[in-house]
Amino acid sequence: MKTIVYPGTFDPITNGHIDLVERAAKLFDKVVIGIASSQRKSPLFSIEERIQLASDALSHVPNIEIRGFDYLLVNFVNDCKADAILRGLRAVSDFEYEFQLANMNRALSPDLESIFLTPAERFSYISSSLVREISSLDGDVSKFVPANVVDALSQKFSQ
Repeated sequence: MKTIVYPGTFDPITNGHIDLVERAAKLFDKVVIGIASSQRKSPLFSIEERIQLASDALSHVPNIEIRGFDYLLVNFVNDCKADAILRGLRAVSDFEYEFQLANMNRALSPDLESIFLTPAERFSYISSSLVREISSLDGDVSKFVPANVVDALSQKFSQ
C-alpha cells in the first residue's frame, strides 16, 4: 500500500488544499493529512478545530486519514509508514523554499521522497493567510474555502 503524507498547518483548510488531497487520493492508496500544531505561527484555530474542519471538508474522500502532530515531519512520516511527502506549489516563488525542504527531509531520512503537485489554476492564488486576512476584514471568502470553514471563520471573527 502506497501512502503519502500531506503536511501543513491548514489554518484554515482551503479549496486549494482540498484540490491537492483529491488528486493525491487518486494516485496513492492512502493520504494522511498531517496537521501541524505550529504554535510558533500562532494559528487562528486550535489543532482540534483544524482537524475537525479538515475532516468535514474532506468527508467525501474515502482513502484519507487526518492526524495532528507536533514533532519533526520526517519522524511523523515514518510513524505513518508513508512512502512520500506531498507538497503543493502554487507559484515559482514556492519552489526554492520547497526544494530546500525536500533536500533537508531527504538528508534526515534518505528513503523519503517528496512529491510536488500544483493546484488547479483557479486555486493557485489562494492561501490560508490571505483567507484569514480577508475574513478578518469581513470580506467574502466563500469562493476560497468550503462552507464549514466560512462559518467557522465568521464565528471566530465575530467573537
